[in-house]
Amino acid sequence: MTIERKHVTTRMSKIVRHGDVVYLCGQTAGGTAIADVAGQTVEVLARIDALLAEAGTDKSRLLAATIYLKDIEDFAAMNTVWEAWTAPGCAPARTTVQAALALPHLQVEITVIAAVR
Repeated sequence: MTIERKHVTTRMSKIVRHGDVVYLCGQTAGGTAIADVAGQTVEVLARIDALLAEAGTDKSRLLAATIYLKDIEDFAAMNTVWEAWTAPGCAPARTTVQAALALPHLQVEITVIAAVR
C-alpha cells in the first residue's frame, strides 16, 4: 500500500494517507489574537475540517482524536465547542490530556485520524 503525504516539511506532514486511513498532524490556533480556549478550539476545528476535505473525507468519518489542553480546567469550555462541531452519532474514540504546548499562547492542540471511505 502506498503512503501519500501532503504539506511535507523536514519536521512533519500535515496529512498522511495510508490506504483508507488519514492521519492529521496536531492542529493549533494560528495567531496570538485568540486568547481563550473556546475561540482557539473553533479555529482548530476549522483547520481540521479543511485538511480532512483536502484528504477526501470529513468529520463524520473520524476514528480517533487526541486533544491536548494547556489547562485541564478548560475541559468544559473546549467540550462545548467540540460537541457542537462533531457530526451527530459520529463521535470518535477520544483522549483529552493536560499538556505543555509548544508556544505560550496556545491553549489547545487537536490531532485526528479518519477513514476515507
